[in-house]
Amino acid sequence: MTERSSKPVTVTLGGMAERAQKLVDSGRYASISEVVRAGLRALDREEATLDALLKAKLEEALADPRPPVPMDEAFARIRAGLDRKI
Repeated sequence: MTERSSKPVTVTLGGMAERAQKLVDSGRYASISEVVRAGLRALDREEATLDALLKAKLEEALADPRPPVPMDEAFARIRAGLDRKI
């Protein structure tokens, strides 16, 4: 999703506005818009990482040769494990 447009958008940063302005004042970014774009790119990377992790875990689970455990039994095992930790 690399659509280039100059569509103006109003964003309320609340308490983050001061931090964003400090990044601009430091010279690290040229504008608040640049700070927001950098934040969105970071969010894209984070979500891609989480998606890849989820996909890997799903593939691992689907490749597991053990028979599936009924949901009631699975939750009973989880509860028992938690009870042992308390």
